[in-house]
Amino acid sequence: MAATLPELPQDILMVIFAALEIPDLVRAGSVCSSWHSAYAELRTLGKYKQGQTPCLVYTSESDPDDVLSLYSLAEKRSYKLTLPQPPIRSRYLIGSSHGWLITVDERSEMHLLNPITCEQIALPSVTTIEHVKPIFDEYGDICKYEMSGHTGMRNSRNPPSIFALAELRDRLQWKAFVFPDTSTGSYIVVLIHDPQCQLSFAKAGDDKWTWLPPDYLYDDCTYKDGILYAVNVKGEFHAFDLSGPVVTVKMVIRVPKHYVCDGRYIVQAPWGSLLLVYRIVGDHDLEPEPVRDHDLEPEPGASAYWNTKEIKIFEIDALWNEIKAIDCMHDHVLFLGHNLSLCLSADEYPALKANRSYFTDDNFLWTLGHKNSHRDMGILKLDDNSREELVSPQLWSNSPAPIWITPDLRKINAMGSMSQQL
Repeated sequence: MAATLPELPQDILMVIFAALEIPDLVRAGSVCSSWHSAYAELRTLGKYKQGQTPCLVYTSESDPDDVLSLYSLAEKRSYKLTLPQPPIRSRYLIGSSHGWLITVDERSEMHLLNPITCEQIALPSVTTIEHVKPIFDEYGDICKYEMSGHTGMRNSRNPPSIFALAELRDRLQWKAFVFPDTSTGSYIVVLIHDPQCQLSFAKAGDDKWTWLPPDYLYDDCTYKDGILYAVNVKGEFHAFDLSGPVVTVKMVIRVPKHYVCDGRYIVQAPWGSLLLVYRIVGDHDLEPEPVRDHDLEPEPGASAYWNTKEIKIFEIDALWNEIKAIDCMHDHVLFLGHNLSLCLSADEYPALKANRSYFTDDNFLWTLGHKNSHRDMGILKLDDNSREELVSPQLWSNSPAPIWITPDLRKINAMGSMSQQL
């Protein structure tokens, strides 16, 4: 009879497992009963806090509609995840933060979804957004939406637009984030939406979205200690204090150097500063005729309309006093797109290439009928703007657009807490 190997003590197994990335952790937990017990206890005690290398999530036309694929940069391989209804391929992916996706279904309603744990939480109805009103049919069911075009600074001169249930998401939602709120032990979801890229938010337990006038034309935001920082197309940073019963807002700084660009990103650097990142995009020509006004949709596989060609970075010190340009990120990397913008150390994540920007397509045009366009995705070296492919051949379908996610096993308490209990 073959001798059995001695079993490691549970506490030693937990120390080892705590250093693994999630794919390895899940595999380790399925080896045998004692390993699974250590895996389960590690999660239950909330001791698994290992930093995760970002992964790319995407759908594939060859997979069932409820399957999402996850490409691990650390392992250079894909995993398939079967997710709860509605089918993930029928949804738009408009955000990713702290392991959670923000999705929009065919009724233009939004959900938080953790693709690792399959936990899903419905967000307040789209009809509670300031600019949206429901239209009911003769049976009392919502059959269409009315969307107005006003901002906090002016009323729209045009009458409201009417959209079918699935069409509103092509015109309303653009980018969303979920942030842990350490001041209250809960979480907050922030949405950048049309008209004119305005802001709305919902805290845990809210039954409606709260609009944040008066400004508009926002590109990105981040959240810290009860303050929501948002950047607009002018390079202005606005600070919304969401901690009290009344929201207050002020402009904290304006970056004087301006670029004509496709996107601006706020990134919290590991050393405490904030970074303002400009993504400069050039148009591609369609064959045989060049098209510059984006009024036509190409055939599948045709050249993209837009292509990232340059990244510009400014650093803002913690006191909002000094702004300086950065030409090189040395041993750090950026992750840009529909995800919460990230700056990570390549020393801590050895699978990543230093001084690079990993980017996915977050151009608003891809929701405006341009779903066949090739997605603008890749890796840009920050000192010379040379470009590399993420993976070849292409693994993903072009719609919904792929998105970065940092896998996370933590669960959200729907009644209000971003729990460490797994």
